[in-house]
Amino acid sequence: MSSVPQEPLTAAALRLLPGLVALRRALHRAPETGLRLPRTQRTVLDALDGLPLTVTTGRALSSVVATLDGGRPGRTILLRGDMDALPQQEETGLEFASEVPGVMHACGHDLHTTMLVGAARLLAERRAELPGRVVFMFQPGEEKGGGARHMIDEGVLETADGAGVEGAFALHVSTRFETGTVHLRPGPSFAAADLLRITVRGRGGHASAPYLALDPVPVACEIVQALQTMVTRTAHVFDPVVLTVARIAAGTTTNIIPETAELDGTFRTLTPQARKLMRENVTRVARHVAAAHGATAEVDLEEGYPPVVNDAGFTAAAHTAADALLGTDRVHHLPEPVMGAEDFSYVLERVPGTMAYLGTRPPGTPPEGTPDIHSNRVVFDEDAMAVGSAVHAAVALDFLGG
Repeated sequence: MSSVPQEPLTAAALRLLPGLVALRRALHRAPETGLRLPRTQRTVLDALDGLPLTVTTGRALSSVVATLDGGRPGRTILLRGDMDALPQQEETGLEFASEVPGVMHACGHDLHTTMLVGAARLLAERRAELPGRVVFMFQPGEEKGGGARHMIDEGVLETADGAGVEGAFALHVSTRFETGTVHLRPGPSFAAADLLRITVRGRGGHASAPYLALDPVPVACEIVQALQTMVTRTAHVFDPVVLTVARIAAGTTTNIIPETAELDGTFRTLTPQARKLMRENVTRVARHVAAAHGATAEVDLEEGYPPVVNDAGFTAAAHTAADALLGTDRVHHLPEPVMGAEDFSYVLERVPGTMAYLGTRPPGTPPEGTPDIHSNRVVFDEDAMAVGSAVHAAVALDFLGG
């Protein structure tokens, strides 16, 4: 073992920060959506070039898996960063704003990817003293497509020695929290998100004579209201459900009663019991409300990502590692789950681990009114990437050190 004192992780991460900012801005200018991200993949491969990593790329998607083997045998931990963007037009006014019309890194995945590169650099510098192995999972298709599941199918959780990945960690940035702070909780952390599509079928006719038609529009409106009442009257108050009808579409012009009206939305749950209950109740309510008016309702429910459930033991260890790195005043217990969805859930179904939040609200901006993720005006504090890279590395070192 080297007798030269190791540079503290926080100092080393700050040393890397200018390069991380440059990488993040390159990713931000050229966002891509979905499972195929060839430019993003190339940028990541270039950023990892020269590090003592074994690198492979995906077959069904533009993923990158980089493995760092330590100088001593030990366990294996996976660190994950997602790489895909969202289909929306950026309105931040940043000098490095997206150059791709209608596509933007509005969820902070450009920061996630960059922080994972930073963690790879930090841990590569400590390779000789590292017991075990670190797998860096650069994942496409989180927003849509379930990229984590595809990468699992292609073997991201498997290792040559047969032991497999034994722990997993991920960070998600958020402007809801003060920059540089970490927030985590055991148990359910993100919700399952299932899609609902309801087609109400009536009978078309002239707008001047609705009694000769069967107007599906008011029936659809009644279904929306009934679904909200159903949630408050059937879901346990301490097992939350969020149901949102986000799209209503019907008709072609002002003087025609349409034959159909369409409803699209999501329902989000934290437990299998609530998920099953909602699937049954959405179908029953929609069909019966429609039937009460002589119409019909075709209900299509598409299963989305399962909930993210953080392992209690791993979460406690990650909390301790972050405390030691940042100080107890910068690491907080997340009091309740977030009802957004995340496909890191597929990893945590197989491996104990946790997903934590990293605060990235720009200094001097108030919590109220600051654009959140998925806003086309969201701006992140880039300095927080040094903290995120160091936290990734600290959690890995703590886990591998046992």
